Amino acid sequence: MPKGRWRYELVRGELRVMEPAGIEHGRVAAIAAGVLLAHVARSGSGVVLGAETGFVLESDPDTVRAPDASYISQEHYDRIGPTTQYWPGAPDFAVEVLSPDDRPGKVRKKLREWLAAGTVAVVVLDPSDRTATVHRGGREVEVYGPEETLDLCDAVPDFRPAVAELFG
Repeated sequence: MPKGRWRYELVRGELRVMEPAGIEHGRVAAIAAGVLLAHVARSGSGVVLGAETGFVLESDPDTVRAPDASYISQEHYDRIGPTTQYWPGAPDFAVEVLSPDDRPGKVRKKLREWLAAGTVAVVVLDPSDRTATVHRGGREVEVYGPEETLDLCDAVPDFRPAVAELFG
């Protein structure tokens, strides 16, 4: 991957420039990662990773994606072991924060890639309406408002955050 001012994702061997996130996107991503980190630190159930952590979802040609926050179970982490490179596979759980200029088709494609690679659940946070949309393989999409609570225990043990908490 090239070094410099831009972030990139690699999609089927093609570099895609990722614009830097806006302030609201970054704020919500940091809050969501913090909520996840606090929970995982208490439970000791795994490893939480921040934005820009690369996951190799496909090979030949390679696809390397980076969610806004992610979680790998301790069992999964121990099986692979620590690495200084991109993680070889998908996280168990991922958070994506929508930006005002995100195109729905590109977001849906990225979600399908996460789930096809083995991610149990992906939460998409929309700062404009403070909703959380949960995507799981083979299940209906679930949309939650700011007054509701998510049940993400299938992806992160005992993780039931309030939607409002994820937005601060």
